[in-house]
Amino acid sequence: VQLQASGGGLVQAGGSLTLSCAASGRIFNSYVMGWFRQAPGRERELVASITWRDTSTYYTDSVKGRFTISRDNAKNTVYLQMNSMKPEDTALYFCAADPSLVTLRRGVRINYWGQGTLVTVSS
Repeated sequence: VQLQASGGGLVQAGGSLTLSCAASGRIFNSYVMGWFRQAPGRERELVASITWRDTSTYYTDSVKGRFTISRDNAKNTVYLQMNSMKPEDTALYFCAADPSLVTLRRGVRINYWGQGTLVTVSS
């Protein structure tokens, strides 16, 4: 089982990036998917999550209205569209998967993690 994250890069403040996380099919259609980020000197935080059944979404307050999480079950891929980006969005972004929404939201003992993809927002 693997999660492959991509799409990070350097963007100016106010710009946009889209992150992608490709997952193995065995887990994708039954797992809750999420994006976490960790900035230097800060704790890892859940940015957004999406369930597979009803595509219910969650966003941390700081990204509401700017970021959108979505999933394409046919492609086994979850996306994070990031708009109106700010320097404080700079972080290493990770995708994660777990059968439990509660576990994913807690960010502890999550079943699967992808490798990080670095997002840098310049001012």
